[in-house]
Amino acid sequence: MLQSGNSVTLRAKGNSMLPFIMEERDTVVLQKAEAFAVGSVVLACLPGNRYVLHRVYRIKGEHIMLMGDGNLHATEYCCREDVAGVVVKIIRDGRVIDITSSSQLFMAALWRKLLPVRRYLLFVCRWWMRRDRRMKKR
Repeated sequence: MLQSGNSVTLRAKGNSMLPFIMEERDTVVLQKAEAFAVGSVVLACLPGNRYVLHRVYRIKGEHIMLMGDGNLHATEYCCREDVAGVVVKIIRDGRVIDITSSSQLFMAALWRKLLPVRRYLLFVCRWWMRRDRRMKKR
C-alpha cells in the first residue's frame, strides 16, 4: 500500500521508541519513503523479513544505521531500498502530532545528543509508565 502512495496507519508495538512512541498508547501514520534524513522515523525491512520502526541515525551512501529512541546501544543496518515508509504523524489519545514539525525535530535531535545519559532518562520514563498503569488499575 505504501508503494502505491497510500498512507498507512499502524498501532505501535514494543517500547523501543520510548519516550516518543509508546506501545498501547500511540498509532503511527506512515507514507511512502520518497525522502528521509537523519532524525526521520522509518519502517525498514531487516534481514529475515523482520520490520522495525526506528529512527535514522546515520546515512552513508546507500547504507543506513537505525536506532530506537529507547535503545542505549542496539543498532540495525539496512539499505535505502529496505525503507518501506516514513512516519509523518503520531496519533496519541485522539491528538495528532506532526513529527516533521520543527519542535518535534528539535526534541528528537536533543534526545540523540542525550545518548550518554539516556539510561537514566529511560529509567525515569519506564518508572513513570509503571506508576501510571498502577494508578489506572485502582
